[in-house]
Amino acid sequence: MQTTGQTGVAAPAPAAAQRPTKPAIPAEFQAASINRMDQAKLIQILKDSGSTVFQKAKACQRLAQVGAKEAVPALAALLADQQLAHYARYGLEPIPDPSVDDALRDALKKVEGSLLVGVINSIGQRRDAGAVEPLVRLMYESDAGAALAAAAALGRISGPQASRALQEALGRTKGALRAAVAGAGLVCAEGLLARGDRQQAVTLRQVLSRPDMPKAVRLGAMHSIIADETSLKRPRI
Repeated sequence: MQTTGQTGVAAPAPAAAQRPTKPAIPAEFQAASINRMDQAKLIQILKDSGSTVFQKAKACQRLAQVGAKEAVPALAALLADQQLAHYARYGLEPIPDPSVDDALRDALKKVEGSLLVGVINSIGQRRDAGAVEPLVRLMYESDAGAALAAAAALGRISGPQASRALQEALGRTKGALRAAVAGAGLVCAEGLLARGDRQQAVTLRQVLSRPDMPKAVRLGAMHSIIADETSLKRPRI
């Protein structure tokens, strides 16, 4: 609508506000094409020195969906990369091939600090029983973060060997690490029970219910013992 000023001349209508146009996303930051790639092309991206960090990160994420044994070496090569190690582990963890466990165990000797903690966490996530011995060694080393992560991983892995290692560690550790070992023991006991090893689970819970255990762990162990004893599903003699 036009308005008339004092001179009687119609004032021009205000120009329509122009919306700013969104800048085009550079090709190297476009994920759609990578999310449709097959394994071979994704491996190519990881091996190509010209690929950006973004492209490699997206390739790792996609390999978590479509990756198999063939992708393991390319992903494992990134486990020491400060920017891409997390994405590499994300891609490796769901791959069922045992070569993933070999690669993660091998990385324990090559990385340190937060990268080492990440590898330990992935080993625990995969419940790799073959990693119990190196995890036990890490639990007693000077890197506090790695020691805590190793204890937690042993709890997730569970099984007789991990159970024995955690029980021994209760007598060799103190402070925050001992509390972490005790908490891992509760998780380990659940794992033992899930795999049908009820007697070992009961034995571990009895250890964790001793007066010298951290209160939260002691109460958790006692609650589990009572729940198991009163369960209708408990084997009867």
